[in-house]
Amino acid sequence: MLYFLLAVLFTVALYLIMRAYPRYKVDSFHAIVFNYYACVLTGLLLTPDLSVFREVQWDSQGTLLTLALGTMFVTAFMLIGLTAQKVSVTATSLAGNMSLVIPVLFGLFVFRNNNKEFTALNYAGLLIALVALAFGAIQHSGQKKGEGQESALISENMLWLLPVLTFLAAGTNNTLINYLSVKFYLPGQTTVFMIIACTGAIIIGTLILLYKITFGKEKLLLRSVVGGLILGVPNFLSLYFLLLALASFGNSAAFVFPIYNILTMLVSSVAAWTIYRERLNLLNKWGLVLAVLAIILISYQELSL
Repeated sequence: MLYFLLAVLFTVALYLIMRAYPRYKVDSFHAIVFNYYACVLTGLLLTPDLSVFREVQWDSQGTLLTLALGTMFVTAFMLIGLTAQKVSVTATSLAGNMSLVIPVLFGLFVFRNNNKEFTALNYAGLLIALVALAFGAIQHSGQKKGEGQESALISENMLWLLPVLTFLAAGTNNTLINYLSVKFYLPGQTTVFMIIACTGAIIIGTLILLYKITFGKEKLLLRSVVGGLILGVPNFLSLYFLLLALASFGNSAAFVFPIYNILTMLVSSVAAWTIYRERLNLLNKWGLVLAVLAIILISYQELSL
């Protein structure tokens, strides 16, 4: 149970840290790039036997596709950061957790690898998840003022789009992670897979950052580097402890993930109110309730309800 709680806490920490970036004038993109340096370093420190990397075929299809996945990592993290800063931590958490709909749909209709028969209640849960996302994305006019240099990127009337894009990016990310890890890696190679993917994010992110500094005349500030390195530790540990939690519950992903998603949404909402005094409007609150209901309906067989 300790691993389970640590996974939830480190996941919530991601949202809270990114929410704080505008206050300390941290450039989100710069920080996200350096976040992946910290991810790789943390992953290497937690790898008991580094000799496993000698077996990696760096020019193989699986490795190259995993490195390319880094592009999606950077994109998804940028959207998560913008949503946390411009909308709310709760909306970010809701969008990220409701994105489980996308890999579920791909498993059902594209990969056809779902290990259970979907019922009317399961499909109802998928639809309710989309309604929950819509409710969580709706903001009252003027509810959240733009902060920092990214504020000019998005007009107030378009803020609702950020949770939707976060939902799509996170869902696509999870679908690709599921597909690549199953197709090209053994069950015990999950940490290796994540380190390779984060290495891809470093390559892509660093190239873009160098271009922005060289041709866009952007300045790389120490606070952005430090902010990214701080973010990278909980970023990797959230996955690390989630994997340990899975192992402690007999690798029952169907049981662990629904509870993990529900707790993450609830804890992030409480933490955001406590630390940042984020207030939810009525539709946001209903979105949170519907999100919990959606997860229960999607996974009620595994939860023995």
